[in-house]
Amino acid sequence: MATMTAWQVHAPGPIGGHPLRRVEKPVPEPGPGEVLVRVRACAVCRTDLHLAEGDLTPKRPGTTPGHEVVGTVEALGDGVSDMPVGTRVGVAWLRWTCGRCRYCRRGAENLCPYSRYTGWDADGGYAQYCTAPAGYVYRLPEGYGDEEVAPLLCAGIIGYRALRRSDLPEGGRLGLYGFGASAHLACQVAVAQGATVHVVTRSPAARELALSLGAASADATAPPEPLDSAILFAPVGTLVPPMLAALDRGGTLAIAGIHLTDIPSLNYEEHLFQERTMRSVTANTRADGREFLEIAERHRLRVTVTPYPLDAAEDALADLAADRVTGAAVLTT
Repeated sequence: MATMTAWQVHAPGPIGGHPLRRVEKPVPEPGPGEVLVRVRACAVCRTDLHLAEGDLTPKRPGTTPGHEVVGTVEALGDGVSDMPVGTRVGVAWLRWTCGRCRYCRRGAENLCPYSRYTGWDADGGYAQYCTAPAGYVYRLPEGYGDEEVAPLLCAGIIGYRALRRSDLPEGGRLGLYGFGASAHLACQVAVAQGATVHVVTRSPAARELALSLGAASADATAPPEPLDSAILFAPVGTLVPPMLAALDRGGTLAIAGIHLTDIPSLNYEEHLFQERTMRSVTANTRADGREFLEIAERHRLRVTVTPYPLDAAEDALADLAADRVTGAAVLTT
């Protein structure tokens, strides 16, 4: 039986305590409707860090993280006939939805109560192989290498949905708080659409990157003018009140993460009055993914990556936790 190297969440806790374990295990077989993917690259998401550290409760023991997977189809499960072996594909966070509930029927499959996720409900891409339902993998845009395209599959897609949820008006002023993998892609989409983008981040390297990607300003504390829209990428709830206060009348704040520390008390007049709106962002639909990847093909995005070998997965997560990664960390096999 063929075997592969994979990482598993063994004992959730601080990344310095080595919550992951590297194992050798059998190469999985694709089930009905699934494909087997030979992993070429897998971007490292902050959600993976939340899973490893226990902020996101594991769905089952020994899960392999990773949901920004780029690879080639190696084998087909029963019922799959429209995806030839050798096709380069992407496996993303949303793995399966029921297709029958009220949310799926109205086009909001990201809210499906029965949804399943790559690297949480099922093993993901911190491995040499993974399986995925064929209906939930993406054909990838041309012109990007494996390492470049991997962050588009979550950082890019979620950033795009957050941008939509922020109700940015045409030619509007957008604030991005935190400037990691997702924000550096959302910034480029917003600039391409004519927005003025202001970035707030503590990292000098990230501020330099933001300006090189077209941001109008990059500061450690606050934007220089009122905002029409803002997106919070950092998982820091204490940023919510000053972000709401930075919004102009009728502005919208979208919170992009799956985990957020507690939000302090809000003052109605200062933070919410004058029709300011606060919204969460929950996963994405496949339509979001397809729309964003089409944008990425039309507008060649500059994807900043820091590569790590698969054996260094814990190092990549530790660097992410310490804000030592510029752009996106990507594991390569």
